[in-house]
Amino acid sequence: MNFSENFNCDAFIGHRTLLYGNLNTKKTYYTALFVQFLLEAKKVDPKKITILYFAPKLFKFYNVKIGGKIEDFYPFSIKCKNISFKGDIFPVIISSDNKISCENACNNYKRLHEILNIYYENPTSILIINDISYYLHLGNKKFVLKIIKESDTFFGNSHYSSSMSKDLNNLFNRREKYCVEFLIKKIDFAYLTD
Repeated sequence: MNFSENFNCDAFIGHRTLLYGNLNTKKTYYTALFVQFLLEAKKVDPKKITILYFAPKLFKFYNVKIGGKIEDFYPFSIKCKNISFKGDIFPVIISSDNKISCENACNNYKRLHEILNIYYENPTSILIINDISYYLHLGNKKFVLKIIKESDTFFGNSHYSSSMSKDLNNLFNRREKYCVEFLIKKIDFAYLTD
């Protein structure tokens, strides 16, 4: 199902929702709007909202915006329980060097798995994950689903592309696509962003 700019945030409360799409399709922006809705319209206690940051800092690659944080679009999201790590997430699929892609995927996986475990040990009723795809390059899709099910309300986003790059990156892209399709079948709502 395609995602509409005029979405009704109330419909997502009490459900598990995933936005998925190609680069530069406003996934993080829409996720930030949902966090804003929770804090401003619903007056949810920020301590009941956990935001897991899996995306890299906002940057441009061939004039296309990649990454970004919820706070880039909604600064008050910092009031929530934000779980990230020191350092950067490194892109995997856009690298032209297979060795660097593998190193980035391994480093990302180790750090993101730690973040998931931190949440799992102390879950909140609302979980936001910004760009699950970075974990899915090497991570366990069933473990992610288990984490998602710990929350009463989940709203997340993921990169998803039907185009395939060359070499090893093609394998990461295929795995990402396969894992996102698995999640789409297992959660309440999934929307493609254009």
